[in-house]
Amino acid sequence: MATKRLKNRYLQTLGIATMALALVRCAFPGVAGGSRVPVVCEVLTGAGAEAASHLADGEPPHRIYSVPSYRAAFPDSNSVQLGAARRWGVKPVKDRHDAEARKSELVYMGASPYYHVDPLHSSIPYLVPRASVLLQDIGQAFFDSLQVKGVPLHRFIVTSVLRSQADVSRLRRTNPNATEQSCHLYGTTFDIAYNRYETVSDPDGPRRREVRSDTLKFVLSEVLRDMREQGRCYVKYEVKQGCFHMTVR
Repeated sequence: MATKRLKNRYLQTLGIATMALALVRCAFPGVAGGSRVPVVCEVLTGAGAEAASHLADGEPPHRIYSVPSYRAAFPDSNSVQLGAARRWGVKPVKDRHDAEARKSELVYMGASPYYHVDPLHSSIPYLVPRASVLLQDIGQAFFDSLQVKGVPLHRFIVTSVLRSQADVSRLRRTNPNATEQSCHLYGTTFDIAYNRYETVSDPDGPRRREVRSDTLKFVLSEVLRDMREQGRCYVKYEVKQGCFHMTVR
């Protein structure tokens, strides 16, 4: 009974999250990248449905290629991303109370069937609608890619989102490399860890096979390269922070 309730709760969460994404798309028709990427207001029935049907028809899994070089594929510096952040973002929030008062401009993104959010100590789980849709699209594309490549489903982990001016000030006291002109101030920017992932499991299903973090990183890098080439985002490969740092375009 406990596993059945857990499964039902998971399905309910998936349905609520996908309905919310559909509503965001309909309410903000420009959030998916303007004229370059068409927006379709639809309710998803689950990531990878079409990809899974190909595998069910007996087609072999697609190969995993990754990118030739992370630094070359994702070179967008803070100065490059800052221009997009100022264009699409909100006026920087002072603190958490200010963020709470700005909900008409920001979307809460603390839970999703496609990604996991780390406990946030130096940021707040809000993004502008355009960035929220980008994050969801990356998550769905990651699921689809794992499906067609025959890799068990995993959720990537978001490690940093909107930072208030108070957050940036605290970070600069402990981290001399933290910049005062942070793209995270505008709600357009988020970080995705590339060396940690969360396994997606069916409570009533068999135990998933182990997958190396490098394999998942290869697949994620392909997805992010495609998003960047479509003009959806800028991406910087951060070595010391162990993340992909990206800003919506």
